[in-house]
Amino acid sequence: MQFIKSLTKLLLFICPSFATAQSTYLNSGSKEIHFVDRMEIKQQKNTDLNFSSLRPFNRKYITEQTEFIDSARLGFTDATGMDKYQDWNSQDLTPIDEYNLNSFLMNNTEWVTGSTETFYSRKPILKTFYKTKPNFLEVKTNNFFLALNPVFQFKIGAESGYNRSIYLNSKGVTARGMIGRKIGFSTYLTDNQERGPRFFQQQVSQYRAVPGVGFYKPFKTEGYDYFDARGYITFNAAKAIDIQFGYDKNFIGNGYRSLFLSDWGNSNLFLKLNTRIWKINYQNIFMELFPQFKKNGDSLLDRKYAAMHHLSMNVTKWLNIGLFEGVIFGRRNHFDFQYLNPIIFYRHIEGTVGSPDNALAGLDVKANIAHRAQIYGQLLLDEFILSKIKNDPTYWANKWGLQLGVKYVDAFGVPNLDIQLETNRVRPFTYSHNDTVANYTHYNQPLAHPLGANFQEFIGIVRYQPAPKWYVYLQAIYYYKGLDSAGINYGGNIFRDYSTRSMSNGYKIGSGDKAKVFNAFLQVSYEIKENIFFEISGQYRNFKSLTNPTASNTTMVTAGVRMNMFTRQYDY
Repeated sequence: MQFIKSLTKLLLFICPSFATAQSTYLNSGSKEIHFVDRMEIKQQKNTDLNFSSLRPFNRKYITEQTEFIDSARLGFTDATGMDKYQDWNSQDLTPIDEYNLNSFLMNNTEWVTGSTETFYSRKPILKTFYKTKPNFLEVKTNNFFLALNPVFQFKIGAESGYNRSIYLNSKGVTARGMIGRKIGFSTYLTDNQERGPRFFQQQVSQYRAVPGVGFYKPFKTEGYDYFDARGYITFNAAKAIDIQFGYDKNFIGNGYRSLFLSDWGNSNLFLKLNTRIWKINYQNIFMELFPQFKKNGDSLLDRKYAAMHHLSMNVTKWLNIGLFEGVIFGRRNHFDFQYLNPIIFYRHIEGTVGSPDNALAGLDVKANIAHRAQIYGQLLLDEFILSKIKNDPTYWANKWGLQLGVKYVDAFGVPNLDIQLETNRVRPFTYSHNDTVANYTHYNQPLAHPLGANFQEFIGIVRYQPAPKWYVYLQAIYYYKGLDSAGINYGGNIFRDYSTRSMSNGYKIGSGDKAKVFNAFLQVSYEIKENIFFEISGQYRNFKSLTNPTASNTTMVTAGVRMNMFTRQYDY
């Protein structure tokens, strides 16, 4: 309650009245996200799309840019014979891009200003349901918008050497809308029963949380039953300031992973302020989190808190640079009001109150090149002692992380063949703290990279859309990680107190029980109707370590149908 009261006071201070039209956000894992990535790279010079380092994406902003693309590709010649949109005519949209563009607008009709006639179904059910192709129920008036849809996913499969079936059974509902063009709302609720592969079961058993969800109950034999509920409201304090309050996930970065804040783990309660002025975008996030726990019965869990901000600027029309700062702090179930200041260096506050908290800083960069590629990266600093870096690079407090990546669209001249390569490197003890409450975690899961610390990771992703309704997704991940051995803390487990280390020097990435993992995933999808997919997939995972030199292999195949829902992945 203390956190809610604090947020309410902040809201009253910064937004005395509602002003302009607001927007909801694209759902996590939606097919439109990759389309936005492609359009940003192809346009290269569109400054609005360059703010895509922050997810989820604002529907209003992205729809405006998509409509601009739709118009600009046709060109406009003024009285002098000059093409007003010449810079955008080189984007070379493929026929499949055209299909995806139309699909994107169809799924965001509340912000479409042009004609929407092609989005309507020829034969709505009972003249009420599926009036538009994507939405089960859509209501659109001058003062109210509602899109209501069922959520469903069922897949079943088999794992080699495992005598039980692999399955996921999800069903629920999602809704979004606007009231008076002043308040936006979105909700998502699913009831899920899941029996994943054995390494997934080991993950749940070790951390007492379902990856990406958190709370669960046992279901039949070696299965899990859990709810995934998310929801938020949005409004504008001013034309340039968007405010979101709810329970959901956020992501900061341009890669498949993020070293700052990831949407891989459980949802959390948050207040988000996003200010967009000129070439600058500034975002504040205040969060209520759960520290590590061992749940015994129905008892109230403790709380901890986080404050983060990210400032990015379009230095040129193709180059975006951002600065990040975040702090995790534990006060016995109350928020520290000093961190509510939206414009201040958290490191200064952390020092002022006695340096009890876990403060991190970072830099990210993104450059779009030749309408075909994007180079991106992140640098995270947990603690950084320059003298130790020079004289003793193995010192335990040299805690940092580095991400480098590249995206290449229409690779090798093949339309809609997109390749992404990424590497992530995080030193031992990064994200951890001497106060285990203040470690960089939430609900027994990392807030940033799912591997925690003390690892080097390589990721390769191939996305191919050979025809409008066909999707091929190939992902390969290789990493090595130093695990604790014989009870010794080697800095890979970010839940452990870093003061439990056995030495101060001699740490390098992979120190400890060095585990090597290769994880490959292939999925072929066919879109039966808008947002309804039939999918088949195969996965291979190989794990071995110094203490377990005999490789542990997982081979799994699945088939299923999903509707208005993201694909469940086991990518660790």
